[in-house]
Amino acid sequence: MKRAALLLTAGALAAGLAACGSNEPSGGDNTGAANNGGASGGDSGKKVTITFQNIYPDATSPANKMLKELVAEYEKDHPNVKIELDSLNTDQQKLKLKTQAASKEVPDITIVNPAAQMQPFVDAGLLAPLNDMLDKNGLKDTFQKGLLDYYTFDNNVYALPDGNNIEVVYYNKDLFAQAGITDIPKTFDELLADVKALKAKGITPIAIGEKDTWTGSFLFMNILLRTNGGPGFLNDVLAGKKDFNDPAFTAAIDAFQELVQAGAFPEGATSIDANAGGNIFKTGKAAMFIIGSWETGNIDASSVAGKVGAFPFPTVGGKGSLNEYMLAPGSGFAVSANSDHLEETKDFLNFFMTNYPKKQFELKNAVGSGQIIEGDFKAAGYSDLAIDILNMFSQVTGGDLAFDNTMKPAVAQAHLSSIQNLFVQKVEAAQAAKEHQDAFEANK
Repeated sequence: MKRAALLLTAGALAAGLAACGSNEPSGGDNTGAANNGGASGGDSGKKVTITFQNIYPDATSPANKMLKELVAEYEKDHPNVKIELDSLNTDQQKLKLKTQAASKEVPDITIVNPAAQMQPFVDAGLLAPLNDMLDKNGLKDTFQKGLLDYYTFDNNVYALPDGNNIEVVYYNKDLFAQAGITDIPKTFDELLADVKALKAKGITPIAIGEKDTWTGSFLFMNILLRTNGGPGFLNDVLAGKKDFNDPAFTAAIDAFQELVQAGAFPEGATSIDANAGGNIFKTGKAAMFIIGSWETGNIDASSVAGKVGAFPFPTVGGKGSLNEYMLAPGSGFAVSANSDHLEETKDFLNFFMTNYPKKQFELKNAVGSGQIIEGDFKAAGYSDLAIDILNMFSQVTGGDLAFDNTMKPAVAQAHLSSIQNLFVQKVEAAQAAKEHQDAFEANK
């Protein structure tokens, strides 16, 4: 793992979406960071408070530690600047930002998701272009080739991603052994059998927090990736080649409901938020956690560290490739176009993103980085789990983006609600397909 295996995520996106390509490191140190400074000219000397809305509320996580350490470093070097943190979980942040956007009161720095999710904010003129700031200190060259395309509109970059990930199945080796499971499941039927074996031992099979609806959607999209026989279902719908009544979609609905009916998820999953759902796994109370590779550092910092492995989502009905994954370009840091301190905010964000990969590497939280990291992960003390995940990156041949990163917001909302409902009651697959198709037709 001498070279940055994180470079391989760019290749994964290239294979799956023709958006990213292979990349070569641009820096000589172990992080690719240009230097420790911010963009020149950002310190005017006047007293400034910058509001930094973020999605790192868990004080025990490496990401939260990274955030606070970088903020403290910047404030020490810029005594006139105060960085005020507004730390929320993902769904809380999305809802708050919508309210703020409606009144054109977007925080100085906020979080947006790539592609279709962030486009409405761009179209409304709420976000500032970051091209000028990216050109300082060589910051642009620290990002994996092609990754910034997901945050670019009309040749302007409007957000800087915090990562570039794949979705995997984390599993607790001890709990698998307690249930008599001797091998990882490679087919959906094997996964169902494992769910039933775990349930019989009183072990929660799969941790999830579906109060934050993106979690169920992300898991569901793995199944659709398989039943479709590969990537591209949503793109085919957008192109008019398929619709949601397609057998691949209804088969995915049926398979998802098999997991629900088998008792795969915690009781009351729709009342548990994403952080609490993850903690069910990280405290050893669930056997599996199907989530993005960004959780690797958090798992290694939890009580189940050293007991966890990972595997690709299995094939479904004989379809799909284990080397195709749900792809997750990270949440992006965006700057308000109406910020009262635009110059200072860009200067801080330049500092933050320039030092972000180095700090993440130091905190052993660099798996799934969107920036180039060239270093020896094993020598740096990264876990066997982290090394295994990095090796999985090297095997990626393609994949899909999340539903809400592909479809218009209104269609995505109908999808999120429809999938969440499957946790509560059994629904005919044709009915769920119709809900999706109706929403799509109404929002063309």
